Amino acid sequence: MFIQTETTPNPATLKFLPGQAVLEAGTADFPTADSGQKSPLARRLFAISGVSGVFFGHDFVTVTKDDATDWDHIKPAILGGIMEHFQSGEPVMEGDAQTAHAANHDEADSAIVGQITELLDTRVRPAVAQDGGDITFHGFERGVVYLQMKGACAGCPSSTMTLKMGIENLLRHYIPEVLEVRPVGL
Repeated sequence: MFIQTETTPNPATLKFLPGQAVLEAGTADFPTADSGQKSPLARRLFAISGVSGVFFGHDFVTVTKDDATDWDHIKPAILGGIMEHFQSGEPVMEGDAQTAHAANHDEADSAIVGQITELLDTRVRPAVAQDGGDITFHGFERGVVYLQMKGACAGCPSSTMTLKMGIENLLRHYIPEVLEVRPVGL
């Protein structure tokens, strides 16, 4: 098994491509070791000293390290952990891979919300996935779109710029009712 690695805009996060599907559908975000208990792969990665976050996409794993750890010290262990997991035959997730989240919006805004989610799914999420992350819609209220950055994008120095200059401008261009985009943290 050959695992490729890619840098991300977030210097604390690397993207690992195992050359096979990681999740069949959706994404899974584990910002803490406790949140990764439903995933044998996440548990294996969090067991490596210095790993502070794990995120799964369709065909990639992003790993975030703490500030005190150097990539040169933990990258070989992460590569080994991913390789061991896929060779073990264990599932990536135990149970349901996605956690459902009900987005907040007024029923009168349903058409606008539909346009927002379509633009996010077709134009934004594929670009964000290239950087090893994901973005989820959390609500629309009084012209404000609430989004959460995940994976490599969570805590990335350029995430505020991405939200404000990229996503906000895109949504405002196509949907005049959108006035602003704000991040949410969970």
